Amino acid sequence: MTSEITLFVNPTAGRGRGAHAAQPAASALRAAGFSVRTVLGEDADDALRRAREAVAGGTGALIAVGGDGMMSLALQAVAGTMTPLGVVAVGTGNDFARALGLPIRDPAAAGRLAAEALKGGSIREIDLGRVGERWFGSVLASGFDSRVNDRGNRMRWVGGRFKYDLAILAELAAFRPIPYRIRLDGGPVQEIGATLIAVGNGSTYGGGMRICADAVMDDGLFDVTVVGDCSRTTLLKVFPRVYKGTHLGHPKVTVHRVSSIELVAAGVTAYADGEPLGALPLTATCVPGAARVLAQ
Repeated sequence: MTSEITLFVNPTAGRGRGAHAAQPAASALRAAGFSVRTVLGEDADDALRRAREAVAGGTGALIAVGGDGMMSLALQAVAGTMTPLGVVAVGTGNDFARALGLPIRDPAAAGRLAAEALKGGSIREIDLGRVGERWFGSVLASGFDSRVNDRGNRMRWVGGRFKYDLAILAELAAFRPIPYRIRLDGGPVQEIGATLIAVGNGSTYGGGMRICADAVMDDGLFDVTVVGDCSRTTLLKVFPRVYKGTHLGHPKVTVHRVSSIELVAAGVTAYADGEPLGALPLTATCVPGAARVLAQ
């Protein structure tokens, strides 16, 4: 393995924490004897192009510094390759790092862990979800939660998880269950009314909301959480339980463990790893061992 590794940095992550986090992470890696090259980009497309060039050029690892959006971008570069991904999680949500049990908002510790994993060969193979050419590592959201994301992204005047709490309240005022058509593992089409359907490779989204609480990232399957057709009052009772994962025991909630799912619904945008994926319909497939992550 080459001793040169690539630091893939989002300087704007976590309101500027990305820029500050790069230095202690790089210092920890250099102290361990690695040569560190930093990659930035003028925009997301340029950054991804540069990351893919580093992977194609044989970098020893791609170390992503930022939030879940940066991890998502890095996954597009390393998925299906032998290049391991390191995670320096300094964003707002950090759900990808949380699912893997990696340090959060501690760039020096994350850098040391990545260096130790590289030296010791501690690399964990994980599954990824795939929709067309797009990969995701945590959760694909559709329905009430994706509409909350839409609204939250429009709220420029407030940040952090509080923004999404406000967006939840606003969306509740306009809440209506959504008619879905779904197909699980190529089986028969099912027509259901649902509040939301979340496809989990990882267990959390939204900064620790355990929507797919029992999902495991290396079992070859998605955990699909379906919150059924429920009233606004019921949703108000059920949704807060998502922070502890106890919503899975509610009679309006069902979980399916599948390797693929087709989702069809009108007027619904899907989000994956917190990033807009596009309007339904879509088919998501779980790809076993699609990425190699530097882990404990």
